[in-house]
Amino acid sequence: MLHIVLVEPEIPGNCGNIARTCAATGCSLHLIRPLGFDISDKALKRAGLDYWHLLDVHDYDNLEDFFRKNDVKQMWCLTTKAPQCYTEANFETDCYLFFGKETKGLPEDFLEEHRDSCIRLPMRPEARSLNLSNAVAITVFEALRQLDFPHLQDYGKMAK
Repeated sequence: MLHIVLVEPEIPGNCGNIARTCAATGCSLHLIRPLGFDISDKALKRAGLDYWHLLDVHDYDNLEDFFRKNDVKQMWCLTTKAPQCYTEANFETDCYLFFGKETKGLPEDFLEEHRDSCIRLPMRPEARSLNLSNAVAITVFEALRQLDFPHLQDYGKMAK
C-alpha cells in the first residue's frame, strides 16, 4: 500500500480530491496538522463524494507526531526544487509520498533533511507548480505503474 502524506494542506477541495484518489487506488492518506479546514467540511466530503467508507485516513498533530507513529522505510518528497524527476524514483510497496501545503510546499528544513528523497514533476519554468491534487494523482499512478498496479489490474476489464 502506498501512503500519501499531506503536510499542512490548506484547501478542502484538493484534500477531498486526493482522498478520492486514495480511496480508488487503495492508498492510505495521512494528514499533518495544522489543516486549513475542518475534516468534516462539506466541501471536503463533496469532493470525495461517496468514497469515504473506502478511505484509510489518519491525522497527526505535526511531522514529529507522524514519524513517532509510523515506521517509514522509503519516502519521496515532492517539490518543484528537486533535481530528480519523479520517473527516476524507484517506488517500493509501502513507500510514503510527501506533499506540502498549496502556498509554500514542504518546509525547507524538511526538504534539506531529506534531500536525497526529493523528486519533482517536470514543467515549464514559467509555471510555479501544478495543482496539489493533480500532482498527487500523477505521482500515485507512476508509483502504482512501477508496482504493476497491485490489487487493481482486474478491475474495469470489459467482458468478451
